Amino acid sequence: MNGHMNEQMTTEKPPVLIESLENAVLTLTMNRPERLNALTPPLLMSLLQALRKASLNPQVRAVVLTGAGRAFCAGGDVKEMAAAGVSVQTLEERAAHLREAMDSARLLREMPKPTIALARGPVMGAGFSLALACDILVVSDSVKISTSFISVGLSSDYGGNWLLAQRVGARARWLSMLSPVLSAEEAARAGIADMVVPDAELETEGNRLASQLASAPTLAIGHTKANLNAVESGVTLGRAMDDEALRQMRCVMTEDHREAAAAFVEKRAPRFAGR
Repeated sequence: MNGHMNEQMTTEKPPVLIESLENAVLTLTMNRPERLNALTPPLLMSLLQALRKASLNPQVRAVVLTGAGRAFCAGGDVKEMAAAGVSVQTLEERAAHLREAMDSARLLREMPKPTIALARGPVMGAGFSLALACDILVVSDSVKISTSFISVGLSSDYGGNWLLAQRVGARARWLSMLSPVLSAEEAARAGIADMVVPDAELETEGNRLASQLASAPTLAIGHTKANLNAVESGVTLGRAMDDEALRQMRCVMTEDHREAAAAFVEKRAPRFAGR
């Protein structure tokens, strides 16, 4: 019996997504290193479920998305797509399933908490879209970034074209249609990467940044994200000001604002609780 149990233990597959919550920072690690963390339906649904929970969990005050091994994410698993063959689902059914999985990118962009992508190695296709969906993209000097959809005969998903256009404007057309592979320095110059660090320091710098954001006034960050997202959606200046006024007054009523005011008077650093 023990031998049978040991065999079960050794053949048990590792989780495709590793979740770790420490000091209010939730780290989500895509865990298919042997396939450069290429995306599969189980990984995508695990990511979506984790982000849905994180957006509602008050113990989570920052989210980090990263990949195991030497890659962030090589995009969709093309090998698995080819093996799947022709689907029996209708076009509408396939699109509905894809759209549900794509909601992970929307959550990264819109959840009222800061989101950070830590990326090394390949960042391709839908993996690139997920990285762009995060508020902050930190890359190591080993990163290789490309939209790459065109190279496999596809248009983008996970909001890739929209998110890229928000970052680089009209240059998104060049990057999307020709799919050049960008180095870390090129990605930074294009405005895609927010920070470039040596590969050996990626986790250290990423954790430092995540800790800083997790200890900040979470509700104020959430309202700030809402303001910025509204601008990206094309609201008028007047409507933006209306929303800003309401959101700031909500912040005025928070414990964190009262703590910040008290700390200013007492000449000390504030201790934010995210409330």
